[in-house]
Amino acid sequence: MRFIQLLLVMVPAAGTICGQTPPLAGTSWRLVQFQGGDDTKLVPADKNRYTLMFNANGRVAVRIDCNRGSGTWKSSEPGKLEFGPMALTMAACPPAPLNDNLAKQWTYVRSYVMKNGNLFLSLMADGGIYEFEPMPRQPKKTTDKPPAAK
Repeated sequence: MRFIQLLLVMVPAAGTICGQTPPLAGTSWRLVQFQGGDDTKLVPADKNRYTLMFNANGRVAVRIDCNRGSGTWKSSEPGKLEFGPMALTMAACPPAPLNDNLAKQWTYVRSYVMKNGNLFLSLMADGGIYEFEPMPRQPKKTTDKPPAAK
């Protein structure tokens, strides 16, 4: 009995989600808005220029305006989220507040919530919330060619 009690104490400390894949794995999102802790609201002119793609292997691909990047992510339990450092191209995009904010605040994300189909990423210390919506599904490519004759 003593061994079982010790095992139960150690399992939550392992930081896994009971062997399940985190719910963000394999999902893709585009930015709807940023709501700052000071009530600042930033909305992208084009949602498709601010995207996240969470891969199941712990990597994340990003687009921030005209730049592309990648980094790591982990979710040790439901609602918790941490990003590692991001490698980002440094193309000269037109000035936009979201370009600087998202890249600078990347590692300050600490939690997430999914509500009404959208993903909300919360910054630490009530710094603000990024709201993302699912990327539209890409239609399967079809060819206009008739099937080859046998």
